[in-house]
Amino acid sequence: MSTPHARHLPVHPALLLAMAQLLWAGNFVLGRAVSAHIPPVALSFWRWAVAFMVLLPLSARELRAGWPTIRRSLPVLVPLGILGVGNFNTLVYVGLGQTTATNAALLNSACPAFILAIGPFLGGRRPRGRQAGGIALSLAGVLTIVARGDPQTLLGLTFNRGDAWVLAAVLSWAFYTVLLARRPAGLHPMALLTVLVAVGLAWIAPFYAVESWRGARVAWDGVTLATLGYVGVMASVVAYAAWNQGVAELGADRSGAFLHLLPAFTAVLAALLLGEAFHAYHAVGIVMVLVGVRVAGGGRRADAPDAS
Repeated sequence: MSTPHARHLPVHPALLLAMAQLLWAGNFVLGRAVSAHIPPVALSFWRWAVAFMVLLPLSARELRAGWPTIRRSLPVLVPLGILGVGNFNTLVYVGLGQTTATNAALLNSACPAFILAIGPFLGGRRPRGRQAGGIALSLAGVLTIVARGDPQTLLGLTFNRGDAWVLAAVLSWAFYTVLLARRPAGLHPMALLTVLVAVGLAWIAPFYAVESWRGARVAWDGVTLATLGYVGVMASVVAYAAWNQGVAELGADRSGAFLHLLPAFTAVLAALLLGEAFHAYHAVGIVMVLVGVRVAGGGRRADAPDAS
């Protein structure tokens, strides 16, 4: 993070984007592990409530300094907050209650293609051959993982109502990533993230109220508190700050390929933390993902805007 008068820390955007995927993979694994404790919308609401409580004191000075810019930029900031904070994880949490993790990972891996397809219609650049080739290779790696090394497995996949929720989440994230290019210039990253979280939290609140009214309750115990600590700080504040800065420096078209790291990281974490088996096809798929991401996202974008 930069100060108002300094540039970002000298961290390569590729590392920031990869770190965001690792933290979000932890969010997926932890979310599956505690699904019996926390209803999906409640998990999303309290996740962002924790994030907002952490961010607000850290960004108070930047919010005051940037308030005129924030007020002028609400037509951009409100959609960004709804798409990237309010919608994405809420829809994923709801979808995972009705579909398999394999289907969710497969649908999530389509996000880079959505970003490339949406980008030109919103003022972005058309994908070049290197980017398209890298994304195709990383997508092939994801398919290797979800197919468990057997292409015939893909033919047996079925899609249900939960998949529709996950697909809606993926589309929302694709629009969010592309629209980040329109964030207000000069607004401090911490102030930007705090505003987006506030918007997203306000968007989720009525849905949380409906879920509670229907009888869904949070089991408040040590597991729940530890979960909210991770998803609210590491998977929200740290991961979103890293993703936003990485996209700002590398560009939405190149950054999209890094989303393919999510199912790869999830497979590794699930093996380590949940005791799920790690097979040779996981290793092959992860190598393909890493090579594809390197091809599509290699190099710093020369005309990347400064988000400081």
